Amino acid sequence: MQIPPTGAQPAPHTDVLIIGGGQAALSAAYFLHRFGLGDRYQMLDHAPGPGGAWQFRWPTLTLATANRVHDLPGWGLVEALGLDCDEFPAATAVPDYFGRYEEKFGLTVHRPVHVRAVRREADGFRAELGDGSSVTSNLVVNATGTWDRPFIPHIPGAADFRGRQLHTHDYTSPGEFENQRVLVVGAGISAIQLLIEIARTAPGAETFWCSRREPVFNSEPFTPEQGREAVARVERRVRAGLPPTSVVSVTGLALTPAIAAAKRDGILEWRPMFTRITETGVCWDCDSRAAEALGRPGAPEHLDVDVIFWNTGFRSAIDHLAPLRLRAPGGGITMTGRLATVVEADPRIQLLGYGPSASTIGANRAGREAARVAAELLGVSAR
Repeated sequence: MQIPPTGAQPAPHTDVLIIGGGQAALSAAYFLHRFGLGDRYQMLDHAPGPGGAWQFRWPTLTLATANRVHDLPGWGLVEALGLDCDEFPAATAVPDYFGRYEEKFGLTVHRPVHVRAVRREADGFRAELGDGSSVTSNLVVNATGTWDRPFIPHIPGAADFRGRQLHTHDYTSPGEFENQRVLVVGAGISAIQLLIEIARTAPGAETFWCSRREPVFNSEPFTPEQGREAVARVERRVRAGLPPTSVVSVTGLALTPAIAAAKRDGILEWRPMFTRITETGVCWDCDSRAAEALGRPGAPEHLDVDVIFWNTGFRSAIDHLAPLRLRAPGGGITMTGRLATVVEADPRIQLLGYGPSASTIGANRAGREAARVAAELLGVSAR
């Protein structure tokens, strides 16, 4: 099977429509081929090229410093790029790997194609595309991840701030913070890594750090049992129709040598979350009355900063599925199936990268399961 050239028009109908072009989508396509369904699916990716969200990451992020990029099924990262690939920038190495993978296995990917909305139609679905055309399908495998939905919490006064606000999604390099007072907000691995990077390499920058919860750094090796329990907790939430949480939020962070050194050097001096944003910075218990109401009487604390850098995570990029009305009363989408990839309200729809399948290793397993479920629904034996 030949890969259609970039921009090739999708066929008007397919049995299985895969929306997205990252690791979970490629894994699903690989196993569809394995199960004899290589000519019965189409993958629509709105990115300009292979690589999923990795192609948009900041240039200083290498494969060695990124959360581990797990091998795609059938052909590993080192096999594709070589033994020294850990030193390569993730924003170029992963797209290179994914592109070679698509070519090696003849995966059918149409890009760039934007899916505006998915609606039910007759016995299947209609995906409305950005150019006004549409693709109908019997089944939908959604693998759009989270990168396109950066999350910034609502804090009073945000519109008043005269400095710059940006999200992890918008970060390019530490040089953009030269000689500035930078407040990094967040407790995940990206917040920690970028805080350290800015503090150590941005000339003249002064950094500060706060988050809703102080993160726990684990000095002991992370065990497989802990990993399984963390994934299980996220899975229990989505099976109950609750919004998923990240796996990291229940595992804590590894105390790496770089983090230990930053702690010793005073870079990781944590503050609790501020209560208001002002024109020149942020404040805690911003007036005496509020301070008394919170049980902390005294002078309010204010911090002047030039930049508020939100590293507050992402939400699932599934707005295009809104016409399907999949949300449960708990605010999430109730999931079922062996790996919680199947939408309970409509088993013809599967979500990859939602809940427990959001990790890179989880994406592979979810891709295989999605292909297996699709084969079963189409009456094909999956071996």
